[in-house]
Amino acid sequence: MVMSEIGDFRKAKDQYFGGDQNSPLTVDQRKRFKGLQYFPENEGLRFVLEVEEFANYSKDEIQVGTSTGDTASHTRWGQLKFDVSGVPVALTVYRSAGEDDYFLPFMDATTGAESYGDGRYLDLPATGDGRLVVDFNYAYNPYCAYNPHWSCPIPPSENRLTVSINAGEKTFPDAERHEGY
Repeated sequence: MVMSEIGDFRKAKDQYFGGDQNSPLTVDQRKRFKGLQYFPENEGLRFVLEVEEFANYSKDEIQVGTSTGDTASHTRWGQLKFDVSGVPVALTVYRSAGEDDYFLPFMDATTGAESYGDGRYLDLPATGDGRLVVDFNYAYNPYCAYNPHWSCPIPPSENRLTVSINAGEKTFPDAERHEGY
């Protein structure tokens, strides 16, 4: 059986999470780790999209709330519009100061049930032609989904979809939670 690119990616991620001392998992979690859980690969949730870049005066730097109650600074860069199962949706793409890549934090109808309760992320490298590869099969949980020693941005309300994104990483059942959760 030939592994797909996404299959190879997931295998490498499991090896990192389970065996690397820099893994977001605690030592005890790594000892119990059997692999991350994912939705099946879904070609219908892979897009090449043009970014509708906001006008310079609209590229606000905003403070995004984090899982630990802090804030993280991001610039609202532009919007992506596409359809999920025939439903039109729009998501705002962000950039961090001094970074070339795009950041797409989002929540969807799977959030809090099948996927992490504080949302998932996609990192979108610049392609140079104004378009981005938006492959939700690579959607991942932020490190705070595994243990409370991480502070992670929570997707702003403009990136909370009512449709299900049945692709990417699912909830991690052996997570350690932040105090108060």
